Amino acid sequence: MIELGLNLSYKDIASIVLKGERVSIDKSVHKKVVDCYDFLESFSKEKVIYGINTGFGPMAQFRVEDEQLKALQYNIIRSHACGAGEPLPVAYVRAAMLARLSNFLKGKSGVNIELCNLLAGFLNNDISPLIPEHGGVGASGDLVQMAHIGLTLIGEGEVFYKGELRETKEVLKECNLKPLEIYIREGLAIANGTSVMTGIASVNIYYSQKLINWATLASAMMNEIASSYDDFVSEPLMDSRPHNGQLFIAAQMREIFATSSRLKKRESDLYNGSNNSRVFKEKVQGYYSLRCVPQILGPVYDALCNAKDVVEREFNSVCDNPVVDPETQNIYHGGNFHGDYVSFEMDKLKIAITKLTMLTERQLNYLFHDKINGILPPFVNLGVLGLNYGLQAAQFTATSTTAESQTLSNPVYVHSIPNNNDNQDIVSMGTNSALMAARVIENGYQVMAIHFMALLQAIDYLGIESELSQKSRETYFAIRDFFPKFTDDTPKYKEIGVIVNFLKETKQ
Repeated sequence: MIELGLNLSYKDIASIVLKGERVSIDKSVHKKVVDCYDFLESFSKEKVIYGINTGFGPMAQFRVEDEQLKALQYNIIRSHACGAGEPLPVAYVRAAMLARLSNFLKGKSGVNIELCNLLAGFLNNDISPLIPEHGGVGASGDLVQMAHIGLTLIGEGEVFYKGELRETKEVLKECNLKPLEIYIREGLAIANGTSVMTGIASVNIYYSQKLINWATLASAMMNEIASSYDDFVSEPLMDSRPHNGQLFIAAQMREIFATSSRLKKRESDLYNGSNNSRVFKEKVQGYYSLRCVPQILGPVYDALCNAKDVVEREFNSVCDNPVVDPETQNIYHGGNFHGDYVSFEMDKLKIAITKLTMLTERQLNYLFHDKINGILPPFVNLGVLGLNYGLQAAQFTATSTTAESQTLSNPVYVHSIPNNNDNQDIVSMGTNSALMAARVIENGYQVMAIHFMALLQAIDYLGIESELSQKSRETYFAIRDFFPKFTDDTPKYKEIGVIVNFLKETKQ
Protein backbone atom coordinates (compact mmCIF):
# COMPACT_ATOMS: atom_id res chain seq x y z
CA MET A 1 0.00 0.00 0.00
CA ILE A 2 1.40 3.37 -1.04
CA GLU A 3 0.17 6.38 0.90
CA LEU A 4 -0.33 9.31 -1.43
CA GLY A 5 0.99 12.60 -0.08
CA LEU A 6 2.02 15.86 -1.69
CA ASN A 7 4.78 14.29 -3.79
CA LEU A 8 4.74 11.10 -5.81
CA SER A 9 8.03 9.54 -6.92
CA TYR A 10 8.46 7.89 -10.29
CA LYS A 11 9.19 4.62 -8.49
CA ASP A 12 5.79 4.83 -6.80
CA ILE A 13 4.12 5.72 -10.09
CA ALA A 14 5.55 2.61 -11.74
CA SER A 15 4.56 0.41 -8.79
CA ILE A 16 0.96 1.62 -8.79
CA VAL A 17 0.47 1.68 -12.55
CA LEU A 18 2.32 -1.44 -13.66
CA LYS A 19 2.47 -3.63 -10.57
CA GLY A 20 -0.98 -2.99 -9.18
CA GLU A 21 0.17 -1.51 -5.88
CA ARG A 22 -2.79 -0.26 -3.83
CA VAL A 23 -3.11 3.35 -2.66
CA SER A 24 -4.39 5.31 0.31
CA ILE A 25 -4.61 9.05 0.91
CA ASP A 26 -2.50 10.70 3.60
CA LYS A 27 -4.59 12.41 6.28
CA SER A 28 -2.82 15.75 5.94
CA VAL A 29 -3.43 15.76 2.21
CA HIS A 30 -7.03 14.74 2.78
CA LYS A 31 -7.40 17.89 4.88
CA LYS A 32 -5.88 20.11 2.16
CA VAL A 33 -8.47 18.85 -0.33
CA VAL A 34 -11.32 19.45 2.10
CA ASP A 35 -10.05 22.93 3.01
CA CYS A 36 -9.73 23.88 -0.67
CA TYR A 37 -13.25 22.72 -1.39
CA ASP A 38 -14.59 24.68 1.59
CA PHE A 39 -12.77 27.81 0.42
CA LEU A 40 -14.15 27.49 -3.11
CA GLU A 41 -17.67 26.98 -1.82
CA SER A 42 -17.43 30.18 0.21
CA PHE A 43 -15.42 32.28 -2.25
CA SER A 44 -17.49 31.51 -5.34
CA LYS A 45 -20.67 33.10 -4.08
CA GLU A 46 -21.70 36.17 -6.13
CA LYS A 47 -18.55 36.05 -8.30
CA VAL A 48 -18.03 35.20 -11.96
CA ILE A 49 -15.65 32.25 -12.11
CA TYR A 50 -14.87 30.34 -15.28
CA GLY A 51 -16.42 26.89 -15.46
CA ILE A 52 -18.35 27.29 -12.25
CA ASN A 53 -21.05 29.72 -13.31
CA THR A 54 -19.99 30.29 -16.93
CA GLY A 55 -19.93 28.08 -19.98
CA PHE A 56 -16.73 26.37 -21.14
CA GLY A 57 -14.24 27.46 -23.80
CA PRO A 58 -15.76 30.04 -26.16
CA MET A 59 -19.02 29.61 -24.23
CA ALA A 60 -17.39 31.27 -21.20
CA GLN A 61 -19.03 34.53 -22.28
CA PHE A 62 -22.40 33.09 -21.26
CA ARG A 63 -23.45 33.03 -17.61
CA VAL A 64 -25.16 29.90 -16.33
CA GLU A 65 -28.03 30.27 -13.90
CA ASP A 66 -27.64 28.95 -10.36
CA GLU A 67 -30.24 26.22 -10.72
CA GLN A 68 -28.32 24.80 -13.73
CA LEU A 69 -24.81 24.73 -12.26
CA LYS A 70 -24.78 21.00 -11.52
CA ALA A 71 -26.16 20.22 -14.95
CA LEU A 72 -23.29 22.31 -16.39
CA GLN A 73 -20.75 19.99 -14.77
CA TYR A 74 -22.49 16.85 -15.99
CA ASN A 75 -22.77 18.35 -19.47
CA ILE A 76 -19.03 18.84 -19.93
CA ILE A 77 -18.45 15.17 -19.13
CA ARG A 78 -21.22 13.81 -21.32
CA SER A 79 -20.66 16.15 -24.26
CA HIS A 80 -16.90 15.58 -24.35
CA ALA A 81 -17.06 11.78 -24.10
CA CYS A 82 -16.77 11.55 -27.89
CA GLY A 83 -13.44 9.84 -28.52
CA ALA A 84 -12.79 7.41 -31.36
CA GLY A 85 -10.51 4.50 -32.10
CA GLU A 86 -9.19 1.58 -30.13
CA PRO A 87 -9.38 1.61 -26.32
CA LEU A 88 -6.26 2.76 -24.53
CA PRO A 89 -4.39 -0.06 -22.76
CA VAL A 90 -5.17 -0.51 -19.09
CA ALA A 91 -1.72 0.67 -17.97
CA TYR A 92 -2.23 4.04 -19.67
CA VAL A 93 -5.66 4.45 -18.08
CA ARG A 94 -4.39 3.57 -14.59
CA ALA A 95 -1.58 6.07 -15.05
CA ALA A 96 -4.01 8.76 -16.18
CA MET A 97 -6.24 8.22 -13.15
CA LEU A 98 -3.24 8.32 -10.84
CA ALA A 99 -1.99 11.53 -12.45
CA ARG A 100 -5.39 13.16 -11.99
CA LEU A 101 -5.66 11.97 -8.39
CA SER A 102 -2.18 13.31 -7.64
CA ASN A 103 -3.24 16.65 -9.14
CA PHE A 104 -6.31 16.83 -6.91
CA LEU A 105 -4.33 15.96 -3.79
CA LYS A 106 -2.37 19.21 -4.11
CA GLY A 107 -5.45 20.94 -2.68
CA LYS A 108 -5.77 23.54 -5.43
CA SER A 109 -8.60 22.10 -7.54
CA GLY A 110 -11.64 22.83 -5.39
CA VAL A 111 -13.04 19.31 -5.74
CA ASN A 112 -14.92 17.40 -3.10
CA ILE A 113 -12.87 14.70 -1.36
CA GLU A 114 -15.41 12.16 -2.64
CA LEU A 115 -13.83 12.45 -6.09
CA CYS A 116 -10.38 11.60 -4.73
CA ASN A 117 -11.71 8.64 -2.79
CA LEU A 118 -13.51 7.31 -5.85
CA LEU A 119 -10.41 7.56 -8.05
CA ALA A 120 -8.48 5.66 -5.39
CA GLY A 121 -11.30 3.10 -5.37
CA PHE A 122 -11.02 2.64 -9.14
CA LEU A 123 -7.26 2.06 -8.83
CA ASN A 124 -7.56 -0.33 -5.88
CA ASN A 125 -10.32 -2.38 -7.53
CA ASP A 126 -8.58 -2.55 -10.92
CA ILE A 127 -11.43 -0.73 -12.65
CA SER A 128 -10.25 0.71 -15.95
CA PRO A 129 -12.54 3.16 -17.80
CA LEU A 130 -12.93 2.72 -21.55
CA ILE A 131 -11.01 5.56 -23.20
CA PRO A 132 -10.80 5.71 -27.02
CA GLU A 133 -7.30 6.62 -28.19
CA HIS A 134 -8.26 9.63 -30.33
CA GLY A 135 -9.83 12.89 -29.24
CA GLY A 136 -7.60 15.27 -27.35
CA VAL A 137 -5.46 18.07 -28.77
CA GLY A 138 -3.61 18.46 -25.47
CA ALA A 139 -4.28 22.16 -24.94
CA SER A 140 -7.16 22.55 -22.53
CA GLY A 141 -5.77 19.30 -21.26
CA ASP A 142 -6.92 15.90 -22.47
CA LEU A 143 -10.55 16.98 -22.48
CA VAL A 144 -12.04 14.17 -24.53
CA GLN A 145 -10.10 11.29 -23.04
CA MET A 146 -10.52 12.56 -19.49
CA ALA A 147 -14.24 13.01 -20.07
CA HIS A 148 -14.44 9.25 -20.70
CA ILE A 149 -12.95 8.70 -17.25
CA GLY A 150 -15.43 11.22 -15.87
CA LEU A 151 -18.30 9.37 -17.53
CA THR A 152 -17.47 6.25 -15.54
CA LEU A 153 -16.95 8.18 -12.31
CA ILE A 154 -20.54 9.40 -12.52
CA GLY A 155 -21.66 5.81 -13.09
CA GLU A 156 -22.13 5.92 -16.85
CA GLY A 157 -20.17 4.55 -19.80
CA GLU A 158 -18.15 1.34 -19.76
CA VAL A 159 -15.15 -0.02 -17.87
CA PHE A 160 -12.80 -2.97 -18.20
CA TYR A 161 -13.08 -5.15 -15.12
CA LYS A 162 -11.53 -8.59 -14.68
CA GLY A 163 -10.75 -8.72 -18.38
CA GLU A 164 -14.26 -7.88 -19.56
CA LEU A 165 -15.83 -4.68 -20.91
CA ARG A 166 -18.90 -4.01 -18.79
CA GLU A 167 -21.42 -1.33 -17.89
CA THR A 168 -19.93 0.92 -15.23
CA LYS A 169 -22.95 0.99 -12.94
CA GLU A 170 -22.87 -2.83 -12.59
CA VAL A 171 -19.16 -2.88 -11.71
CA LEU A 172 -19.50 -0.05 -9.18
CA LYS A 173 -22.29 -1.94 -7.47
CA GLU A 174 -20.18 -5.11 -7.28
CA CYS A 175 -17.29 -3.16 -5.77
CA ASN A 176 -19.50 -1.25 -3.32
CA LEU A 177 -18.56 2.07 -4.87
CA LYS A 178 -20.98 4.97 -5.15
CA PRO A 179 -21.05 7.04 -8.39
CA LEU A 180 -19.67 10.55 -8.03
CA GLU A 181 -22.04 13.33 -7.04
CA ILE A 182 -21.34 16.74 -8.54
CA TYR A 183 -20.83 19.49 -5.96
CA ILE A 184 -19.29 22.61 -7.51
CA ARG A 185 -16.76 22.01 -10.31
CA GLU A 186 -15.99 18.30 -10.36
CA GLY A 187 -16.95 17.92 -14.03
CA LEU A 188 -14.49 20.53 -15.28
CA ALA A 189 -11.83 19.39 -12.82
CA ILE A 190 -11.98 15.83 -14.16
CA ALA A 191 -11.82 16.82 -17.82
CA ASN A 192 -9.27 19.63 -17.58
CA GLY A 193 -5.56 18.87 -17.39
CA THR A 194 -2.70 16.85 -18.86
CA SER A 195 -3.33 13.58 -17.05
CA VAL A 196 -3.78 11.23 -20.02
CA MET A 197 -0.69 12.35 -21.92
CA THR A 198 1.27 12.35 -18.64
CA GLY A 199 0.05 8.87 -17.78
CA ILE A 200 1.00 7.45 -21.17
CA ALA A 201 4.34 9.24 -20.93
CA SER A 202 5.08 7.59 -17.57
CA VAL A 203 4.56 4.14 -19.09
CA ASN A 204 6.69 5.10 -22.10
CA ILE A 205 9.53 6.04 -19.78
CA TYR A 206 9.36 2.73 -17.94
CA TYR A 207 9.68 0.67 -21.12
CA SER A 208 12.23 3.03 -22.67
CA GLN A 209 14.51 2.56 -19.68
CA LYS A 210 14.39 -1.20 -20.08
CA LEU A 211 14.96 -0.89 -23.82
CA ILE A 212 18.07 1.26 -23.33
CA ASN A 213 19.42 -1.32 -20.89
CA TRP A 214 18.87 -4.08 -23.46
CA ALA A 215 20.45 -1.98 -26.19
CA THR A 216 23.52 -1.45 -24.00
CA LEU A 217 23.82 -5.17 -23.30
CA ALA A 218 23.22 -6.09 -26.95
CA SER A 219 25.93 -3.63 -27.96
CA ALA A 220 28.32 -5.19 -25.47
CA MET A 221 27.55 -8.65 -26.86
CA MET A 222 28.15 -7.32 -30.39
CA ASN A 223 31.63 -6.20 -29.40
CA GLU A 224 32.26 -9.52 -27.68
CA ILE A 225 31.30 -11.36 -30.85
CA ALA A 226 33.53 -9.09 -32.93
CA SER A 227 36.44 -9.27 -30.44
CA SER A 228 36.70 -5.48 -30.45
CA TYR A 229 39.50 -3.48 -28.87
CA ASP A 230 38.32 -2.38 -25.45
CA ASP A 231 39.57 1.22 -25.48
CA PHE A 232 36.42 2.59 -27.14
CA VAL A 233 34.79 2.69 -23.67
CA SER A 234 37.94 3.56 -21.71
CA GLU A 235 37.64 6.11 -18.90
CA PRO A 236 40.28 8.53 -20.21
CA LEU A 237 38.54 8.62 -23.60
CA MET A 238 35.12 9.17 -22.01
CA ASP A 239 36.40 11.77 -19.55
CA SER A 240 37.69 13.83 -22.46
CA ARG A 241 34.07 14.39 -23.56
CA PRO A 242 32.09 14.23 -20.30
CA HIS A 243 28.46 14.18 -21.40
CA ASN A 244 26.42 12.46 -18.71
CA GLY A 245 24.78 9.89 -20.97
CA GLN A 246 27.99 8.98 -22.75
CA LEU A 247 29.76 8.50 -19.43
CA PHE A 248 26.88 6.36 -18.13
CA ILE A 249 26.65 4.06 -21.15
CA ALA A 250 30.42 3.57 -21.29
CA ALA A 251 30.51 2.74 -17.57
CA GLN A 252 27.73 0.19 -18.04
CA MET A 253 29.64 -1.44 -20.89
CA ARG A 254 32.90 -1.49 -18.94
CA GLU A 255 31.11 -3.24 -16.10
CA ILE A 256 29.86 -5.89 -18.52
CA PHE A 257 33.27 -6.31 -20.16
CA ALA A 258 34.98 -6.78 -16.78
CA THR A 259 34.01 -10.48 -16.77
CA SER A 260 34.52 -11.10 -20.51
CA SER A 261 37.54 -12.70 -22.16
CA ARG A 262 36.51 -11.66 -25.66
CA LEU A 263 37.81 -8.06 -25.81
CA LYS A 264 41.29 -7.31 -27.17
CA LYS A 265 43.93 -4.92 -25.85
CA ARG A 266 45.33 -2.41 -28.31
CA GLU A 267 48.48 -2.22 -26.21
CA SER A 268 49.37 -5.86 -26.82
CA ASP A 269 48.32 -6.09 -30.48
CA LEU A 270 49.27 -2.74 -32.00
CA TYR A 271 51.37 -0.77 -29.53
CA ASN A 272 54.16 -3.26 -28.75
CA GLY A 273 56.24 -2.56 -31.87
CA SER A 274 56.20 -6.15 -33.11
CA ASN A 275 53.44 -5.83 -35.70
CA ASN A 276 55.15 -5.08 -39.04
CA SER A 277 52.26 -5.94 -41.35
CA ARG A 278 51.63 -3.66 -44.33
CA VAL A 279 47.96 -4.64 -44.53
CA PHE A 280 46.09 -5.56 -41.39
CA LYS A 281 43.74 -8.51 -41.59
CA GLU A 282 41.66 -7.34 -38.65
CA LYS A 283 40.15 -3.88 -38.50
CA VAL A 284 42.19 -1.31 -36.57
CA GLN A 285 38.90 0.33 -35.62
CA GLY A 286 35.42 -1.16 -35.58
CA TYR A 287 32.37 0.04 -37.49
CA TYR A 288 30.52 2.96 -35.91
CA SER A 289 27.61 0.75 -34.83
CA LEU A 290 30.07 -1.09 -32.56
CA ARG A 291 32.62 1.57 -31.67
CA CYS A 292 30.37 4.62 -31.16
CA VAL A 293 27.78 3.05 -28.87
CA PRO A 294 28.41 5.43 -25.92
CA GLN A 295 28.21 8.44 -28.23
CA ILE A 296 24.95 7.17 -29.82
CA LEU A 297 23.13 5.77 -26.79
CA GLY A 298 24.42 8.55 -24.51
CA PRO A 299 22.05 11.21 -25.90
CA VAL A 300 19.23 8.65 -25.83
CA TYR A 301 19.86 8.12 -22.12
CA ASP A 302 20.04 11.89 -21.49
CA ALA A 303 16.74 12.41 -23.32
CA LEU A 304 15.12 9.70 -21.22
CA CYS A 305 16.41 11.20 -17.96
CA ASN A 306 15.06 14.63 -18.87
CA ALA A 307 11.69 13.18 -19.91
CA LYS A 308 11.50 11.29 -16.62
CA ASP A 309 12.14 14.48 -14.66
CA VAL A 310 9.48 16.40 -16.60
CA VAL A 311 6.86 13.67 -16.28
CA GLU A 312 7.49 13.17 -12.57
CA ARG A 313 7.18 16.94 -12.09
CA GLU A 314 3.94 16.95 -14.11
CA PHE A 315 2.53 14.19 -11.86
CA ASN A 316 3.25 16.49 -8.92
CA SER A 317 1.77 19.63 -10.49
CA VAL A 318 -1.59 21.33 -10.63
CA CYS A 319 -2.82 21.47 -14.22
CA ASP A 320 -6.36 22.75 -13.60
CA ASN A 321 -7.94 25.94 -14.83
CA PRO A 322 -8.82 27.87 -12.83
CA VAL A 323 -6.48 27.07 -9.93
CA VAL A 324 -8.09 27.45 -6.52
CA ASP A 325 -5.63 28.74 -3.91
CA PRO A 326 -6.85 28.91 -0.31
CA GLU A 327 -3.46 30.22 0.87
CA THR A 328 -3.76 33.48 -1.08
CA GLN A 329 -7.56 33.46 -0.87
CA ASN A 330 -7.86 33.76 -4.62
CA ILE A 331 -8.72 31.86 -7.80
CA TYR A 332 -6.31 32.17 -10.73
CA HIS A 333 -7.19 31.75 -14.39
CA GLY A 334 -4.44 30.68 -16.77
CA GLY A 335 -3.13 27.83 -18.88
CA ASN A 336 -1.59 25.17 -16.64
CA PHE A 337 -3.59 22.62 -18.64
CA HIS A 338 -1.44 23.21 -21.72
CA GLY A 339 0.48 20.04 -22.54
CA ASP A 340 3.60 21.43 -24.22
CA TYR A 341 6.05 20.12 -21.64
CA VAL A 342 4.88 16.53 -22.00
CA SER A 343 4.37 16.77 -25.75
CA PHE A 344 7.87 18.11 -26.37
CA GLU A 345 9.47 15.44 -24.17
CA MET A 346 7.57 12.63 -25.89
CA ASP A 347 8.66 13.92 -29.29
CA LYS A 348 12.26 14.00 -28.10
CA LEU A 349 11.93 10.56 -26.55
CA LYS A 350 10.53 8.98 -29.69
CA ILE A 351 13.36 10.50 -31.76
CA ALA A 352 15.83 9.08 -29.24
CA ILE A 353 14.27 5.61 -29.27
CA THR A 354 14.16 5.67 -33.08
CA LYS A 355 17.91 6.34 -33.08
CA LEU A 356 18.35 3.43 -30.66
CA THR A 357 16.33 1.25 -33.04
CA MET A 358 18.44 2.40 -35.97
CA LEU A 359 21.59 1.43 -34.07
CA THR A 360 20.07 -1.99 -33.36
CA GLU A 361 19.16 -2.48 -37.02
CA ARG A 362 22.71 -1.56 -38.12
CA GLN A 363 24.21 -3.98 -35.62
CA LEU A 364 21.85 -6.61 -36.97
CA ASN A 365 23.07 -5.86 -40.47
CA TYR A 366 26.67 -6.31 -39.27
CA LEU A 367 25.80 -9.80 -38.00
CA PHE A 368 23.97 -10.71 -41.20
CA HIS A 369 26.51 -9.34 -43.69
CA ASP A 370 29.29 -11.92 -43.95
CA LYS A 371 31.46 -9.62 -46.07
CA ILE A 372 31.35 -6.98 -43.34
CA ASN A 373 31.85 -9.12 -40.25
CA GLY A 374 34.16 -11.68 -41.90
CA ILE A 375 33.49 -14.34 -39.25
CA LEU A 376 29.86 -15.43 -39.64
CA PRO A 377 27.80 -17.11 -42.36
CA PRO A 378 25.26 -14.94 -44.21
CA PHE A 379 22.25 -14.12 -42.01
CA VAL A 380 23.84 -16.24 -39.23
CA ASN A 381 22.51 -19.22 -41.15
CA LEU A 382 23.50 -22.34 -39.24
CA GLY A 383 21.87 -24.64 -41.80
CA VAL A 384 22.86 -25.47 -45.37
CA LEU A 385 23.61 -22.29 -47.32
CA GLY A 386 21.26 -22.01 -50.27
CA LEU A 387 18.85 -24.59 -48.90
CA ASN A 388 18.27 -22.83 -45.59
CA TYR A 389 17.89 -19.09 -44.93
CA GLY A 390 18.55 -18.47 -41.26
CA LEU A 391 17.23 -15.05 -40.28
CA GLN A 392 17.38 -13.58 -43.78
CA ALA A 393 13.68 -12.71 -43.90
CA ALA A 394 13.69 -11.46 -40.31
CA GLN A 395 15.88 -8.59 -41.51
CA PHE A 396 12.99 -7.42 -43.68
CA THR A 397 10.84 -7.15 -40.56
CA ALA A 398 13.53 -5.30 -38.63
CA THR A 399 14.24 -2.89 -41.48
CA SER A 400 10.60 -2.09 -42.24
CA THR A 401 9.80 -1.60 -38.56
CA THR A 402 12.75 0.74 -38.16
CA ALA A 403 11.60 2.69 -41.21
CA GLU A 404 8.14 3.12 -39.68
CA SER A 405 9.69 4.55 -36.53
CA GLN A 406 11.74 6.98 -38.61
CA THR A 407 8.53 8.26 -40.20
CA LEU A 408 6.69 8.45 -36.87
CA SER A 409 9.56 10.50 -35.44
CA ASN A 410 8.41 13.62 -37.23
CA PRO A 411 7.47 15.96 -34.36
CA VAL A 412 3.85 16.38 -33.33
CA TYR A 413 4.67 19.22 -30.94
CA VAL A 414 4.79 21.69 -33.85
CA HIS A 415 1.67 20.37 -35.60
CA SER A 416 -0.77 22.69 -33.89
CA ILE A 417 -4.16 23.11 -35.56
CA PRO A 418 -6.39 25.88 -34.14
CA ASN A 419 -9.87 24.75 -33.11
CA ASN A 420 -12.63 25.46 -30.60
CA ASN A 421 -13.68 28.67 -32.41
CA ASP A 422 -9.98 29.63 -32.25
CA ASN A 423 -10.16 29.77 -28.46
CA GLN A 424 -7.59 26.98 -28.59
CA ASP A 425 -5.54 28.76 -31.23
CA ILE A 426 -2.27 26.98 -30.44
CA VAL A 427 -2.26 23.47 -28.98
CA SER A 428 0.26 20.83 -27.88
CA MET A 429 -1.06 17.60 -29.41
CA GLY A 430 0.46 15.99 -26.32
CA THR A 431 -1.60 12.81 -26.26
CA ASN A 432 -0.88 12.17 -29.94
CA SER A 433 2.81 12.68 -29.21
CA ALA A 434 2.72 10.26 -26.28
CA LEU A 435 0.83 7.62 -28.26
CA MET A 436 3.19 7.86 -31.21
CA ALA A 437 6.15 7.58 -28.85
CA ALA A 438 4.55 4.43 -27.46
CA ARG A 439 4.34 2.97 -30.98
CA VAL A 440 8.00 3.79 -31.60
CA ILE A 441 8.99 2.11 -28.31
CA GLU A 442 7.00 -1.01 -29.22
CA ASN A 443 8.74 -1.06 -32.60
CA GLY A 444 12.07 -0.83 -30.81
CA TYR A 445 11.26 -3.96 -28.82
CA GLN A 446 10.35 -5.87 -31.97
CA VAL A 447 13.64 -5.01 -33.67
CA MET A 448 15.53 -5.78 -30.45
CA ALA A 449 13.88 -9.22 -30.26
CA ILE A 450 15.13 -10.10 -33.75
CA HIS A 451 18.55 -8.74 -32.81
CA PHE A 452 18.80 -11.07 -29.82
CA MET A 453 17.81 -13.97 -32.05
CA ALA A 454 20.76 -13.13 -34.28
CA LEU A 455 23.17 -12.53 -31.39
CA LEU A 456 22.49 -15.99 -29.97
CA GLN A 457 22.86 -17.69 -33.34
CA ALA A 458 26.19 -15.90 -33.83
CA ILE A 459 27.41 -16.96 -30.38
CA ASP A 460 26.50 -20.57 -31.15
CA TYR A 461 28.22 -20.51 -34.54
CA LEU A 462 31.44 -19.20 -32.98
CA GLY A 463 31.09 -21.45 -29.91
CA ILE A 464 32.03 -18.63 -27.55
CA GLU A 465 29.35 -18.74 -24.86
CA SER A 466 31.91 -19.72 -22.20
CA GLU A 467 34.06 -16.67 -23.07
CA LEU A 468 31.27 -14.12 -22.73
CA SER A 469 30.80 -11.74 -19.83
CA GLN A 470 28.67 -12.97 -16.96
CA LYS A 471 25.75 -10.74 -17.92
CA SER A 472 25.92 -11.72 -21.60
CA ARG A 473 26.11 -15.38 -20.66
CA GLU A 474 23.15 -15.14 -18.29
CA THR A 475 21.05 -13.52 -21.02
CA TYR A 476 22.21 -16.09 -23.56
CA PHE A 477 21.04 -18.98 -21.39
CA ALA A 478 17.82 -17.24 -20.31
CA ILE A 479 16.68 -16.79 -23.91
CA ARG A 480 18.01 -20.15 -25.09
CA ASP A 481 15.84 -21.73 -22.41
CA PHE A 482 12.75 -20.96 -24.52
CA PHE A 483 14.31 -20.15 -27.90
CA PRO A 484 16.69 -23.00 -28.81
CA LYS A 485 19.41 -22.87 -31.45
CA PHE A 486 17.97 -23.62 -34.88
CA THR A 487 19.29 -24.83 -38.24
CA ASP A 488 16.07 -25.69 -40.08
CA ASP A 489 13.74 -23.04 -41.45
CA THR A 490 10.62 -22.50 -39.35
CA PRO A 491 8.20 -19.58 -38.88
CA LYS A 492 9.60 -17.13 -36.36
CA TYR A 493 6.70 -14.74 -35.73
CA LYS A 494 5.65 -16.41 -32.48
CA GLU A 495 9.20 -16.47 -31.18
CA ILE A 496 9.58 -12.75 -31.89
CA GLY A 497 6.52 -12.09 -29.74
CA VAL A 498 7.79 -14.31 -26.92
CA ILE A 499 11.17 -12.58 -26.90
CA VAL A 500 9.47 -9.15 -26.89
CA ASN A 501 7.57 -10.20 -23.76
CA PHE A 502 10.78 -11.51 -22.21
CA LEU A 503 12.53 -8.20 -22.82
CA LYS A 504 9.61 -6.23 -21.37
CA GLU A 505 9.00 -8.38 -18.31
CA THR A 506 12.47 -9.53 -17.26
CA LYS A 507 13.78 -7.73 -14.21
CA GLN A 508 17.04 -5.97 -14.98
